[in-house]
This record gives sequence, structure tokens and C-alpha cells, in this order.
Amino acid sequence: MSQEMEMIIFNIINYAGMAKGLAYDALRAAEEGKYEEVEAFLKESDENLLEAHKVQTSIIQAEARGEKPEVSVLFVHAQDQLMTAMESRTLIEHLIKMHKKMDGIK
Repeated sequence: MSQEMEMIIFNIINYAGMAKGLAYDALRAAEEGKYEEVEAFLKESDENLLEAHKVQTSIIQAEARGEKPEVSVLFVHAQDQLMTAMESRTLIEHLIKMHKKMDGIK
């Protein structure tokens, strides 16, 4: 695997991991009733997801141009990390809404 591809993969893993961690930080803040912090954590989580998605999109576009990316276990892991981060972010948003309802916040 080329060093460039390795860096791309690690960028996806890094951004996805940050996004997932920040989403869980938002959930913890909601559990404590700190809703201003919740919004900040979710915003930062979304920014990291966007960056991970941009990196992923660059790989997809390269393949569409006929370039064949090297598929490795590490690449599959990066894709898995991104997908689970996106799903976690969605689920956590719903849990936060439930916390807000329980706390009487719209």
C-alpha cells in the first residue's frame, strides 16, 4: 500500500473516531442537562464527519476516473469506522431529543 493511501485511510479513521467520540460527549452533556455543550459537541462531531466524508468521496471519485484504490483490511476498517460513527451520531441525536423531552425542553 502506498504511503499516500495509508495517510488517506488514517485520516478517515481519525475523523470518524473524533466524530464518534464527540457525539458521545454530547450525549454525556445531555445526561447532565448541559444543552449548550450538547450543541457545541454535535457541531464539532458533524464537522469531523464532513471531513471524513470528503476523504472518502475523494477515493470514490478517483475510482470513478478509473484509478483502482488498494483495498486492504485497514481500508475496510476505515470504512467501518466511518459507517459506525455516522450511525452512532444519528442514534445519539435521537437519545438527546429524548433527554430534552424528559427535561421539558423543545
